[in-house]
Amino acid sequence: MEKTVFVLLLLLVCCFSEAQVTTEPGNDIIQQGPQTQTQTGEPASGHQQTCLPDIHTVLRDMNAMLAEQRVEIRHLQRDNEVQAVKLRELDVQKTQLNLQKTQLNLQKTQLDEMKRQCEAALRKLTVKQVAFSASLLASGSGHIGPFNTQTPLVYRHVVTNIGNAYNPNTGLFIAPVRGAYYFQFYVFGHGHPSHPSAAVLVKNGQHIFTAYDHQPSIAVSSSNGASLLLEKGDVVFIRLWRNSRIFDNVNHHSTFSGHLLFTM
Repeated sequence: MEKTVFVLLLLLVCCFSEAQVTTEPGNDIIQQGPQTQTQTGEPASGHQQTCLPDIHTVLRDMNAMLAEQRVEIRHLQRDNEVQAVKLRELDVQKTQLNLQKTQLNLQKTQLDEMKRQCEAALRKLTVKQVAFSASLLASGSGHIGPFNTQTPLVYRHVVTNIGNAYNPNTGLFIAPVRGAYYFQFYVFGHGHPSHPSAAVLVKNGQHIFTAYDHQPSIAVSSSNGASLLLEKGDVVFIRLWRNSRIFDNVNHHSTFSGHLLFTM
């Protein structure tokens, strides 16, 4: 716009310069350029006649250009206002998205915590469900023993093994959690002059309780039980007493059972 005004002003200066008159030594004003006579006989300048219409034309063009520029400025202002509104809306949307992201992260954290608690509760519930019962022989009948040393017994016929803490391949019960447990075992045998029917409840290699009976004839039976405080990983099993024997058949006379009373 400044360049246009400058050009228009330059045109006005040029018009006035062409119509400028010079002063001679006799104080007569002599016009530069050809002269013409009016109807009264006075000379007139052709440049002065054409300069004024040119000025009016230039002024009209300037006004038209200024009006167009004012309209364009209003359009630009309106566009700027629209863009400013859009930017404010985008800022609001960005703030809302950040808030939603924060809320989603909080919900995810809460869900993860709930999942962890549910898994812990499930593990705790599963651990609390510990119980087993088994007898010596899975099939057939016969005596086990006598042996000249105390020998671990493997109860292979498993009736119940909730929690899988008892291993029917080794005869060992391994505590899955710290708590109070109750164990019971039954010993059945046929009387013999030299071999009693006896077994021992063992915790981590330590003799706890014994079931013992000895008759020279007829059937004999004994049992015992104990409540034990076990740490996680403690081992409980039954040992056959040295030089004794134990009998079992399809009636499952000789058994070993245990269950968790409560955790601690």
